[in-house]
Amino acid sequence: MNKIYNPKPETWSTILERPTKTVDDIESTVKGIFKEVQSKGDIAVAKYTSLFDGVSVPVLEVSQAEIATAIETVSKELKEAIQLAKSNIEKFHAAQKTAPISIETTDGVQCWQEKRPIQKIGLYIPGGTAPLFSTVLMLAVPANIAGCKEIVLCSPPDKKGNIHPAILYAANLCGVTKILKVGGIQAIAGMTFGTELIPKVYKIFGPGNQFVTVAKQLATQFGVAIDMPAGPSELLIVADDTAVPAFIASDLLSQAEHGTDSQVILVSTSKALIDEVENEIQKQIEVLPRKEIAEKAIANSKLIYVENDTVALELIDEYGPEHFIICTKDEDFYVNNIGNAGSVFIGNYTPESAGDYASGTNHTLPTNGYAKNYSGVNLDSFLKAMTFQKISESGIQNIGPAIELMAEAEGLQAHKNAVTLRLKDLKI
Repeated sequence: MNKIYNPKPETWSTILERPTKTVDDIESTVKGIFKEVQSKGDIAVAKYTSLFDGVSVPVLEVSQAEIATAIETVSKELKEAIQLAKSNIEKFHAAQKTAPISIETTDGVQCWQEKRPIQKIGLYIPGGTAPLFSTVLMLAVPANIAGCKEIVLCSPPDKKGNIHPAILYAANLCGVTKILKVGGIQAIAGMTFGTELIPKVYKIFGPGNQFVTVAKQLATQFGVAIDMPAGPSELLIVADDTAVPAFIASDLLSQAEHGTDSQVILVSTSKALIDEVENEIQKQIEVLPRKEIAEKAIANSKLIYVENDTVALELIDEYGPEHFIICTKDEDFYVNNIGNAGSVFIGNYTPESAGDYASGTNHTLPTNGYAKNYSGVNLDSFLKAMTFQKISESGIQNIGPAIELMAEAEGLQAHKNAVTLRLKDLKI
């Protein structure tokens, strides 16, 4: 890891740069695949599944027989763990429900707001070296609580043309309505345009590599909403001498093993802690099955020393981490003042992996600094707020003259007339 001591504010943007490719590097590839899927549909999807995943999938939709086999395959212990996580996620997201609001803004003018579910949503679940069945819980559970009618799940097949059993088990448990063996750019394009086999959706959720992230952003140009531009995983920890070095190292490595383009950062007011954490990382990384992946991510990561908490907070807010762990004596300083973070974990016994799996909060979070202007996935992500209004005869008489004056001042005579006609009718 790269050790940096007391970096000057003018160097922060360079120091905190993410190890990701620019959109320009991969946008042309994504656009080409989108165009082909739009024009050729499932033929193009099959072509790119063969090219990128190295497998031909004769039947795209997962059958009930495959789901039943997956349910039998998943161990009793893992099923119980998944059910525990699902229960906590349900509790936390169900608590986010809000009642309709209604108010009479003026005598005779009633306005109210209600939230309605997005009817058709698409979930992208990464497979590959780390099949993220936990992400199924994080997305399908709130989708069901929200009342979404169609929940389409796309996940890349393995070399045998199958989806990981735990993904299928979680999807079935959480009420996913259709599961498709397709991943990458072609999955996002399929859900954007719709094909004979892949339904068109209104909003796409889920993390992915940089190609999937750019594909999701491109989907917005075709009338499909997305949860956020979620890319490679990242973690920033702030810690002082009250932190446990072994714990800090384990948290840094837990994110580093996600992928070679993941980034982890430690910001500390203790040089001694930085040295201890560095030593712990070297010890712990040796026994990790995903050592090679973690080592490449660690090479892009930073150990940053600053003199005090105030400077640390300013630097952290500049970065806007996806995951933010606080292990300091004065934890309230950071809890009360942090402005930019996807999800915050507080204290020595709150590992980031708790939020990844089973504490109840959602792990689909903004990366690449988007925590400055995006929320992580929550119940409202699957809902849209609709406003209603009903105006009585007295109500239009109370606000009508103001509307007439404003419409005329803007030069919109038809707007004025829509009110004037009604007011005249009431005078007859």
